[in-house]
Amino acid sequence: MSGLAHEKRNVAILVTSQMLFMIASITVMTLSGVVGAHLSPDPALATLPIAMMMLGTVVSTLPASLFMKKVGRRLGFLVGVTLGGLGGGLLSFTAIALDSFWLFAAGNLLLGVYQGFAMYYRFAAADVASPAFKSRAISLVMAAGVVAAFLGPWNASLLVDWIARVPLGGPYLMIALLALVALGLLSQLQVPPSGEPQPGDELRPMKQIAAQPAFIAAVMAAAVGYAVMILVMTATPLAMRSAGFEMSQVAFIMQWHVLGMFAPSFVTGSLIARFGVEKILLVGALLLAATTLVATQGQTLAHFWVALVLLGVGWNFLFIGGSALLTRLHSERERGKVQGVNDFIIFSFVALGSLMSGQLMHYLGWELLNLTMLAPVLLVVLVIGWWQFRRPAVA
Repeated sequence: MSGLAHEKRNVAILVTSQMLFMIASITVMTLSGVVGAHLSPDPALATLPIAMMMLGTVVSTLPASLFMKKVGRRLGFLVGVTLGGLGGGLLSFTAIALDSFWLFAAGNLLLGVYQGFAMYYRFAAADVASPAFKSRAISLVMAAGVVAAFLGPWNASLLVDWIARVPLGGPYLMIALLALVALGLLSQLQVPPSGEPQPGDELRPMKQIAAQPAFIAAVMAAAVGYAVMILVMTATPLAMRSAGFEMSQVAFIMQWHVLGMFAPSFVTGSLIARFGVEKILLVGALLLAATTLVATQGQTLAHFWVALVLLGVGWNFLFIGGSALLTRLHSERERGKVQGVNDFIIFSFVALGSLMSGQLMHYLGWELLNLTMLAPVLLVVLVIGWWQFRRPAVA
């Protein structure tokens, strides 16, 4: 098989694996709160399983990267899918069958571990791609979310009565079955030697790597963009329900938001290659700013639709742009710790954003919540500008 054929085959495996993971992730975001309310002894704990998934991601993302630094991408991904996807899906299903809330929370924690490993699919795409194809390969992996935007909600709604004796359990059993498919695919992943850590690579202290303006810009863009997106996205159903919209209308807006997140991925890599990553990051920040401005102009269905689509596209440009920039800043031997620290910071911000969303919505309301988001977005613009100002001096 030629080098180009290997490249396409490996990227296709990662794209499909990303889609299978995203179905699991969207299922949890859609259904685990409902299951939590059904199982929980305290209604206030209903969304704890979703929080446990985020916790599982935060605590596993850095260990996952360091583990793959030692054993390689393929074995690391197989462990993540087995422990997190297969184990988490089966444990969640078993918990529903046993009517155990805390066991269900533990199952969602394992699904967070699945996410902690799966977040590196985008970096693995860069490892298996030629230099000219790296940004596009990352984009294609992220574009798998377009398909998952439809399949995830379908899994969460159509299979709730799949197993008659375990109502609501069917979607989690499907997560486990899809994890088996992912295992078969990832077992065929072939990462070239240049994509695995090499003993002769230069190894710099993390402090030195993190001091690079480009590193700070990459991490801040992805972390702040993701946190702002998750915060506003989580608050949107609350705002729409308080404005009198039906759940079907909420679902319509959220589906368009997810499409806004992932559909641009088909072209984001090409845009980065053509215009430069710094311009794409700035456009992403400006789109998030536009989101806040649209959201404060009214609470009609059209306002929510435009705001949430802009929010999704802005996240896409910042997250993919930040990921593409990060791959340029470390050697193969440094990859594990650098990518691990990057994703640990990102998901710490995401966890904070998801926890703050309800509080900000309660105390500030929809309009002020969105205006508050202008401050972190402005910070991203300033950091990107500082990186560009320092660029000639550190070249």
